[in-house]
Amino acid sequence: MKAIFLNGSPRKNWNTAQMLKSAEQGAQSAGAQTEYLELFDLTYTGCRSCLACKRKGLMRCKCYWKDDLSPVIDRIFASDALFIGSPIYLGDITSQVHALIERLHFCALSYDDYSNYFTGKVNVGIILTMNAPFQLYVNWYKTVMEKQHESFRALNGTVEILPCCDTLQVNDYSRYNMASFSEAHKRAVHETEFPKDLEAAYKMGWRLTGGNE
Repeated sequence: MKAIFLNGSPRKNWNTAQMLKSAEQGAQSAGAQTEYLELFDLTYTGCRSCLACKRKGLMRCKCYWKDDLSPVIDRIFASDALFIGSPIYLGDITSQVHALIERLHFCALSYDDYSNYFTGKVNVGIILTMNAPFQLYVNWYKTVMEKQHESFRALNGTVEILPCCDTLQVNDYSRYNMASFSEAHKRAVHETEFPKDLEAAYKMGWRLTGGNE
């Protein structure tokens, strides 16, 4: 079992990364071989519409654009599980994750009949971290995020979304103009709820890499 973990946050040690690393530990406990990458360390863009992935005679499910993301896409299609972490900025996932979705989905999509070229199976776990409280996520974001990540169904596996809400944004709120937030509240939620979120991430990593079999 091979699992790849992609951090779509620019912050390498904060909420998203911690959640993703907990999921990785869960996968490792299930016996999976894991790879962890920082998307912000890679140089790439969204789909260039070069259409090389649709050229006759060329391999399908392969992005031919020469940048840092194309070999990662190869490894995703060769894996058994994919985990992506992204913070929610302005109500949406980061642009790095958007670009990944474009590239991954498009090279598996047939322009003959809109079927799916990919015949393997990759389970997908999506970790979303956000300042928004859980009920706001349910009311505003949940349906949008579920629709947005439907494209991962093309990987023919289970797709799960794990939200981590009302997160602690910074270590010291007094250093920032962030008066609309209560540091006491944020710290209380971080102390009581974030450990539960980490445990949920661990279990998702374990489950989607065969730990429930």
